[in-house]
Amino acid sequence: MFKLPSNVTFESLKMELMQIPQTELLRMAVALALVAIAAYFYYNKKPKGSLNPEKFIDFKLVKKTPISHNTAKFKFALPKPTSVLGLPVGQHIICRGIDSQGEEVIRPYTPVTLDSHVGYFELVVKMYPKGRMSHHFREMREGDYLPVKGPKGRFIYKPGQARAFGMLAGGSGITPMFQLTRAILENPKDKTNVHLIYANVTLEDILLKEELDALARKFPNQFKVYYVLNQPPFAWNGGVGFISKEIIQSHCPAPASDIQILRCGPPAMNKAMKAHLDALGYQSEMQFEF
Repeated sequence: MFKLPSNVTFESLKMELMQIPQTELLRMAVALALVAIAAYFYYNKKPKGSLNPEKFIDFKLVKKTPISHNTAKFKFALPKPTSVLGLPVGQHIICRGIDSQGEEVIRPYTPVTLDSHVGYFELVVKMYPKGRMSHHFREMREGDYLPVKGPKGRFIYKPGQARAFGMLAGGSGITPMFQLTRAILENPKDKTNVHLIYANVTLEDILLKEELDALARKFPNQFKVYYVLNQPPFAWNGGVGFISKEIIQSHCPAPASDIQILRCGPPAMNKAMKAHLDALGYQSEMQFEF
């Protein structure tokens, strides 16, 4: 309960207020009312996340768009047109499905949308021939529901936490990199530089290439992307084979206390990239694996 200081009485406070001109009192009252209204809308109308880290919530698939022979974009509706997913940048969700044997399977996925996209979230999923969760996504039809739990993950991005990021991605490992890159570039106050090296087998395997190239054109001084293909087409000006120490040296920021190197890809690739980074002098605190 609010109490007046011991040296202030209601009578003395009343006398002080009576000495203030009525016009000034009116201004003060209006100002206090506006502050109260703003606080109400901030705390009560601010969109709340649609996720629960402890239990699965079903989200309806409203659009499935094929991207390639084994990749599609899945758009899921949130509870309301004004709802946000509520996923901190750098974190992921857990999805539950049924494999080809009828058994339950759960896998982590990173949406390619941010909380600036209201009413829905999107996943870009590569469906491997023998993948258990791939089977579930391959069988999904518009109108079906996907059980999702989150947020999950050890990485939470805060603008300015690094001067620059070096990103090493392989295959579907591009999704957390794309999420972070998009969040950085869509924030005019965030001046973090991003250097992405993205490895795939063929040109057709490159996920989100159109979106990545568009970001590189729009932010040429802040975002660089370098593609590496194991089986490149005849006319190709990117890297060939696998990501090497030389490629990392040429296309990532040099080791420093204010840079971070992120990696996400198949286990064999992650192991090889860690060996390269260690050999190049990137300390453990400069590295993070999704």
